[in-house]
Amino acid sequence: MTFAATAPMPVLFVGHGTPMNAIENNEFVGMWTNLGHDLPRPHAILCISAHWETRGTFVTAMETPKTIHDFYGFPRELYTQQYAAKGSVELAGLVREQIKDVVINEDYEWGLDHGTWSVLKHVYPQADIPVIQLSIDHFKGMRYHYELGRELAFLRRKGVLIIGSGNMIHNLRMIQLAGDDFNAEHGYEWAFELNDLLKNKILNKDHSSLIDYNTMHNSIRFAIPTPEHYIPLLYALAMQEGDEPVRFFNDKVIAGSLSMTSLIVG
Repeated sequence: MTFAATAPMPVLFVGHGTPMNAIENNEFVGMWTNLGHDLPRPHAILCISAHWETRGTFVTAMETPKTIHDFYGFPRELYTQQYAAKGSVELAGLVREQIKDVVINEDYEWGLDHGTWSVLKHVYPQADIPVIQLSIDHFKGMRYHYELGRELAFLRRKGVLIIGSGNMIHNLRMIQLAGDDFNAEHGYEWAFELNDLLKNKILNKDHSSLIDYNTMHNSIRFAIPTPEHYIPLLYALAMQEGDEPVRFFNDKVIAGSLSMTSLIVG
């Protein structure tokens, strides 16, 4: 596979929510399906998922990544799901060659975790576009991830769709349902406040505040108790060029302490 010059691809940040979205038909899944119709078709996909944390930065470099069922206690049907997309040794090599300030290591063990395949299953159900994942170095700060995102932005002009997959607000310990529907709109007051605050910061391109998010709000520790679901957002925002627009979708707080709010850059 060669990666010839293209017009800039959009960049996505997707709030992926519960793994059950892989097999359910709901409003969030409906938007993911629409993306597959509306986006320019990429040559390949690079996903930064909240569910692959490492020491060091890695990129999957196998020809056939496995489907990882990295969750527990869900219906049997969920564990039978497979997303049989090919990998891309060429794209993994391109990332390693072009990123100069960070050592990118090759990985042959991981595959596609549910932060990636539960979304792509609806966006590209034929699994006919090569997919690789980039890991999140758990031991690095927010600035590291943002700057690495800026370096990866060259892939937008190589026909590569870059997806950050996490949730802007993600606190599973504080989940509080309103009835039987997990996806019903429901949240703590601070969750709604922070969802709006984060969107305003994004629209105003206040990336400095978003990088140093710990000082943003007195309840930020509830919204982002650990950063792995937030970090993919920084990768997506780092790739915004000039006055490129940002459009939100699936803009909803659910289950008390989870934001499904997602965005498209470009």
